[in-house]
Amino acid sequence: MVRDWLKSASSVAVLTGAGISAESGLPTFRGPGGLWRQYRAEDLARPETFARDPKLVWEWYNWRRSVMARAQPNAAHRALAGIEQRSAQFTLITQNVDGLHDAAGSRNVLKVHGDIWTIRCSVCGKERVDRSDPLPELPPRCACGGVERPGVVWFGESLPKDVWAQSEKAARAAELFFVIGTSAVVYPAAGLVGLAKASGAKVVEINIAETPVSAIVDASLRGPASEILPELVQHDV
Repeated sequence: MVRDWLKSASSVAVLTGAGISAESGLPTFRGPGGLWRQYRAEDLARPETFARDPKLVWEWYNWRRSVMARAQPNAAHRALAGIEQRSAQFTLITQNVDGLHDAAGSRNVLKVHGDIWTIRCSVCGKERVDRSDPLPELPPRCACGGVERPGVVWFGESLPKDVWAQSEKAARAAELFFVIGTSAVVYPAAGLVGLAKASGAKVVEINIAETPVSAIVDASLRGPASEILPELVQHDV
């Protein structure tokens, strides 16, 4: 059934969450790996924490960057890149900041929570890409002298308007919408599932466990995305 939908859909959109990266060995916020030293990720990824102690926040992000630098795209990332190559219209919306979709070959990627490899000045707003591991100076500083911050969306901050507008547009236009490896509890990203459904898309969830959106999707495939997605692509010929 899902394979038939994939074959016939002229417009495909995908929402991915931490679960797909966990299959590459990356820890998630909402799990055993969500604790660093004695700190909770939810307490560190906040603008007020950064304002109070930028070095502490950057030590955490430096550690996260070192973990992500060693991670490789898994079969699910590669399968999504393959679906994009075969689709007339394809948009990949991700809540992940690790860059693994890019590394797998995906091109039309909307990063609603930003990119950990992007660094932004907290004074002048200038952005740059820096994949140094580790960063030589904590906190890093801009040429203007301002303290730089990770180019990600923190708790309490708004999503980038242009990226979010494109994400909503893709969800509305999709004939087939995949929601993969996300807990579906972080809004507004989780709201894209209902938006796609209301706009007429067939919605397919791929997750190892039931989530709050499981009751409204058209198909729920239980298991690791790195096993399920390659099977779908292999038969999509």
